[in-house]
Amino acid sequence: MAAMTAPMLPQPTQGDVLELILADHGTFEDLLRECRRADRDRAAARTTLAELLVAHAEAEESEVYPTLRAKRAIGAEKEEHGEKEHAEILEALLAFLDAKGTGTKKYEEALEELGRVVSHHSSEEELSILNPARDDVSVAVRHELGKAWLKKRNALLAKGCASRTQVSALLGKAVADKVLPPAKVRAEADAIKEAAKTKAEKLEEEATS
Repeated sequence: MAAMTAPMLPQPTQGDVLELILADHGTFEDLLRECRRADRDRAAARTTLAELLVAHAEAEESEVYPTLRAKRAIGAEKEEHGEKEHAEILEALLAFLDAKGTGTKKYEEALEELGRVVSHHSSEEELSILNPARDDVSVAVRHELGKAWLKKRNALLAKGCASRTQVSALLGKAVADKVLPPAKVRAEADAIKEAAKTKAEKLEEEATS
């Protein structure tokens, strides 16, 4: 029988923002694993994961990215790319929240896709945003930023920030703000890329046969 205790989220109030973000990245992976396990309360893990993903990203965009850009640790391109990946996570998260039950094929496929985009973003952020910040931002500033980020993150967690309605609204705003292209446009672009890939593979096969 699955355990029915919802995972508890750590809510520190201070620390180096880089280490705090890394800690949340680890918690993402822990919660994704809880969502996969049939002997856990998957519904509770899904809710907890959704809340942390949204609170973490919203606090990064309002507190962390602008400060790192002002300190010249990252440029506009990195900031915008991070925001785009947050929007992609919102899209995958919405599909995961829409999956009925926790033992269906739709649930498992949505979980797999969410895990993929979260893992990709965490890895890229650690390499291209957090690493430069270690060199370009002082420890004192990182601790100040840690307090600001945690204040925002913890406030969002306290009031709740990842209902289906809230996630849908955030995704809609990202599309309206042109952070993420509309789903129809991206589907058309993916189809073009896939056709080009198929054509390239056929040319290579003909050249070597």
